[in-house]
Amino acid sequence: MLPITYDLHIHSCLSPCGDSDMTPGNIVGMALIKQLDVIALTDHNSCKNCPAFLKIAKDYGITAIPGMELCTAEEVHVVCLFPELEDAMGFDEYVYSQLVPFPNEEVIFGKQEIIDESDEVTGKEPNLLINATNISFDQVYELTKKYNGIMIPAHIDKSSNSLLSNLGFIPPDSKFSCVEFKDLTKLHELKKTNPYLEKCKIISSSDAHYLEHINEPVNYLYAKSKDVKDILEALQCL
Repeated sequence: MLPITYDLHIHSCLSPCGDSDMTPGNIVGMALIKQLDVIALTDHNSCKNCPAFLKIAKDYGITAIPGMELCTAEEVHVVCLFPELEDAMGFDEYVYSQLVPFPNEEVIFGKQEIIDESDEVTGKEPNLLINATNISFDQVYELTKKYNGIMIPAHIDKSSNSLLSNLGFIPPDSKFSCVEFKDLTKLHELKKTNPYLEKCKIISSSDAHYLEHINEPVNYLYAKSKDVKDILEALQCL
């Protein structure tokens, strides 16, 4: 098994809270500088910058995973990762149909820029992407599976927009097998009160909205290869 450095929760300038410097090209460039092996782009409720992200990453020889940070009806954030761009864009289309429509106000929330493979702005998303969708948390596992993807409850240790903060518990019929922590020092404490975590793969990604916040190469996954499908498989196995 190969040790693989990673950051699987990164926002681009498509997310209204993402810095304007968070273009796909700049994200890939920073990942290269930091010597990360694999990165994922996970904008709020959208995969529309993933085509450029994957193309640029391929040109520079870094493994890139198309993804999204889904906001459920309960406002729980879930990282969703996919093996192929086609899967991610199909998921994107469905999620957009379930997004509560509300016009984005750039002055209040920030720009939502769509970027091409030349790292140029080609458009803007008109509806606010940080709104909740009509997708409940208990639907996410089967929904991502339908598009060949996996779900990872995001920053489960945070005091807002996390599974534990918003629901207060892990539903006993949950099927996910990987969770994300922001602060791994909280892992032992949360395992004591949430034994479901004992059977989960634990990762720690940055949730970066600024280039400098992308992870340093300090966290490792162990996978058969750097191929996206092998990495997604590794995320689901203890």
